[in-house]
Amino acid sequence: MSEMQLKSPAGYRDATEIDIMREVLPFNGADVLELGCGRARWTRTIAEGFPVNSVVATEVDPIQHRKNQAISDLPGVRFVYGGAEDIDLPDASVDIVIMLKSLHHVPMEVMDQALREIHRVLRPGGLAYISEPVYEGPFNDILRLFNDEKIVRQAAFDTLKNAVARRDFVLEQEIFFQSVSEFGSFAEFEQRILFPTHSDHQIDEKRHQQVREAFAPYLGPQGARFINPHRVDLLKKV
Repeated sequence: MSEMQLKSPAGYRDATEIDIMREVLPFNGADVLELGCGRARWTRTIAEGFPVNSVVATEVDPIQHRKNQAISDLPGVRFVYGGAEDIDLPDASVDIVIMLKSLHHVPMEVMDQALREIHRVLRPGGLAYISEPVYEGPFNDILRLFNDEKIVRQAAFDTLKNAVARRDFVLEQEIFFQSVSEFGSFAEFEQRILFPTHSDHQIDEKRHQQVREAFAPYLGPQGARFINPHRVDLLKKV
């Protein structure tokens, strides 16, 4: 396997997250752990769309976790409160660990511990699917006006490289793709991105207006549409 790359040296294929997961993850009969499940959108997709045995979905935001616990139509899913650096599961208890745009949200001082915890809970030969946003593109340009993630995304990538270098994992694949994110209105963008319950970006009136003005050129009658680049590192437990 060639050296891990922070950004694609050769462009990005058009795909969705679920397309990539379907290609590379052996879901049949698997016990799955999703770390940082957010609003449980992907949790639902995995639980309903694949023949998994079980899904545990964790979330560190207590407000969102309470909302997730109120979900009553996913009997195969167990929602757990907590961060990736302290996973409340036994050793070697899952086949697949999934992190979808959540590793860079783990505090930098415990990112390495999060990878060690992922290694601990995976069964031998188990897979960690770590999907991270790439630091480029129009959506990223808007995001960095109020939440510049360059440092934490680099730290997340370095943490993955370190886990491979110490041979906790081998890199099975590194996949670069681009997918579409859509917002029906600026109000939806505010709810999902500017003012989420898990973060306080300290946005004053001046900065709020800057973000609104940067978002406006992308907003049409059908809402706003962005094409965002991503990187997936698929790691196998040694």
